[in-house]
Amino acid sequence: MPAHAPPYPRQVWLPAEFTTLTDLPDRLDYARWDGHSPFPSDPGTVEFYVPPLVQDIGVIGRPLHRMTRLRAVQALSSGTDALGARLRRLPGRVTLCNAREVHARSTAELALTLVLASLRHLPEFTRAQDAGAWQPVVSPSLYGRSVLIVGYGEVGTALDDLLAPFGCAVTRVARTARTGPRGPVHRAEDLPRLVPDADVIVLTTALTPATRHLVDADLLERARAGSLLVNVARGAVVDTAALLARVRDGRLRAALDVTDPEPLPAGHPLRTAPGVLVTPHVGAFTRAMWPRLEALVRRQLDRFAAGEELDNVVAY
Repeated sequence: MPAHAPPYPRQVWLPAEFTTLTDLPDRLDYARWDGHSPFPSDPGTVEFYVPPLVQDIGVIGRPLHRMTRLRAVQALSSGTDALGARLRRLPGRVTLCNAREVHARSTAELALTLVLASLRHLPEFTRAQDAGAWQPVVSPSLYGRSVLIVGYGEVGTALDDLLAPFGCAVTRVARTARTGPRGPVHRAEDLPRLVPDADVIVLTTALTPATRHLVDADLLERARAGSLLVNVARGAVVDTAALLARVRDGRLRAALDVTDPEPLPAGHPLRTAPGVLVTPHVGAFTRAMWPRLEALVRRQLDRFAAGEELDNVVAY
């Protein structure tokens, strides 16, 4: 053990679902918590916290104020805006890491699914099936359409790869302009002039103060009539009231894996708005997720035990 090691056990909390996570550094003590049971050990000894994979920030944040020795949090999600806000309230500085590379392909896969389902009117066909009706329509195709990806990180890049066989004209937007493997990436300030040319707009950007309500009434007004907005980022990237106005007048369609508010309350107008498909924030949740999450956590714990810098550090 390093000479500077503390005299008390270095406690790590892992999610209870990590039952097959083995080969962990033996210089750390481990406890598992499901987010609902009593705390498995004294939170005041925890230095490394891997929260349960739940969407309720109240569950994730419940032990934080008692974790007086906390040094690092490894989130199991890509987005960490709510968790970062909780960590800012703590007196000490805690390193926050996300799991962006774990969820990129699964989230991109759902984004493509939402695009195809919406363009081919699958929600309407499903409702017709439930009603016993036979209502064929001519649908648009994804082939050759113009797609605007807003947020060209891990998810946006993975989606770009998935779109390649469809021959789409892809326009890429990120915080700063650069040249990517598949072509130029525009800066976010260019969105007002890029949006009118897009048949499909896919949001994959992180939620930050700069991206909150990035898609507002003005940007939606600039969108091409009949275009499709897909959000697999965070609900608050879109102004919900402005979006409702545009889908109700038939100007836009929308496919949303994330909403604002979230969870979407029963009876919320987005649930019944015309041309809107809503899924319950499931972009990352596939059976392939757990082995990749365990590999990430194992790697991070190895680095933590060795005193090395962690991967996927998030500014908050």
